[in-house]
Amino acid sequence: MNHYVPEGELILTQENLIHTSSAAGMLTAYRQGMILEGKAKLCTSDHDLIVELPCGVGIIPREEGAVGIREGITRDIALISKVGKSVCFKITAIKTEGEEIRYLLSRREAQLECMEHYISSLKSGDIIPARVTHLEKFGCFVDIGCGIPSLIPIDSISVSRISHPNDRFYNGQLIKAVVKGFDGQKILLSHKELLGSWEENAARFEAGQTVSGIVRSIEEYGIFVELAPNLAGLAELREGVSTGQTAGVFIKAIIPEKMKIKLIIIDVFDDPNFPAPLTYFPEGDHIDSWVYSTEQSGKSISTYF
Repeated sequence: MNHYVPEGELILTQENLIHTSSAAGMLTAYRQGMILEGKAKLCTSDHDLIVELPCGVGIIPREEGAVGIREGITRDIALISKVGKSVCFKITAIKTEGEEIRYLLSRREAQLECMEHYISSLKSGDIIPARVTHLEKFGCFVDIGCGIPSLIPIDSISVSRISHPNDRFYNGQLIKAVVKGFDGQKILLSHKELLGSWEENAARFEAGQTVSGIVRSIEEYGIFVELAPNLAGLAELREGVSTGQTAGVFIKAIIPEKMKIKLIIIDVFDDPNFPAPLTYFPEGDHIDSWVYSTEQSGKSISTYF
């Protein structure tokens, strides 16, 4: 079983439930150096995390809360923000106080093991699971394993332009990301290469159809309506249209040689645009290249890993 996954992926697994449900199971996990998960129910004034366990009290001391805390590289918000969420840990000690069993835990040790046995082995082009942890205007922060953070810049999220990462993602969402490269020990991630080429996305539509999309930008020459995360079409200008609205659009023409889709807006309306489920096109866990542009277009929009 792969334990080097984003936090929240292990907590309901049979193996995790067996080991966290009894003192005997926790003792086995301690002796074997296993990575387990539990829910952080509170953060003390000293920024120790208290982990909810069926068989006793789990404590992650502040300096064991994350890689970089003891060195002053990681801020304490990384601990405070885990309250109410799943956290991974390794058991470092078991103490008995009367009838109560107290488990000393280390999230830091789990992260160090993840970095050594998983993160360090990743290569450019590898497709990995990631969980969205928080969204900023400039990009999406994700957990790529055992709570280890990385960033997907906003311009790497999709081909279709978005004003904020929350147009595409939501906190807690499990997504896929592709390793684009490395900057020292930092892993550089991207996402748009997993959402298909122009042709793959356009093949889902036909001229003459009326479909729904999201108004992404209004320019002097027309209105861009997103039909899919990696595909947008252009409609003629129309009054009373705002970015973020849902639009019913008639597909007038699909032109592969120009990578264009001509649209006519039938109607626009306000609708809560909770990010739609994502369709990922690569079926394996690695890609060597991604070519978005069509051969007929004469353009070159691509990524080579």
